[in-house]
Amino acid sequence: MDESMVGWATRVAGTELSVVLPRRWAHSQGVATRATALGQLLGRDADLLTAAAVLHDVGYAPRLAATGFHPLDGARFLRDEHGADERLVRLVANHSFAQLEAEERGLRGRLEAEFPLLDEPLLVDALVYCDMTTTPDGDRTTTEDRVAEIVGRYGVDGLVGRFIRRASPQIVAAVERVEAALVAQPR
Repeated sequence: MDESMVGWATRVAGTELSVVLPRRWAHSQGVATRATALGQLLGRDADLLTAAAVLHDVGYAPRLAATGFHPLDGARFLRDEHGADERLVRLVANHSFAQLEAEERGLRGRLEAEFPLLDEPLLVDALVYCDMTTTPDGDRTTTEDRVAEIVGRYGVDGLVGRFIRRASPQIVAAVERVEAALVAQPR
């Protein structure tokens, strides 16, 4: 029997992150837990979201860090070493408004050429929601606290600090759209 997409993704992410970056692995597991809770909202794409959630930070693994930009490095790894589903790879490449960080790094053209953003707003927003409401240790948090934690960790004037401050309004809006969709869901 074929391994499920979520099982495969969890195995791959665990192999790459659990030993060398255990805190990043805890975050990825927490993001995947959040994604699983959105299953009813995403319907047939629930497993895709959970797989992207557990894999979204795989590009931080030291052996994969070719450019030092984890969304691009992770997406290339998934595409080149695993032949992963194109939608999955594009979600990982573009998670949490990565295009804006890519711009700060001078990599936006490369990111967009290799991995165009999916034209599936709810799915894209759902991954932002899961990532930006999960602490580095895998616990739930508010979007505001998550953004503040990232700025605190990377510094206000550092590349990631600049990116996250710039992306913050879009992150908050994405989270609000998912929360509104959850409230509107039939019970």
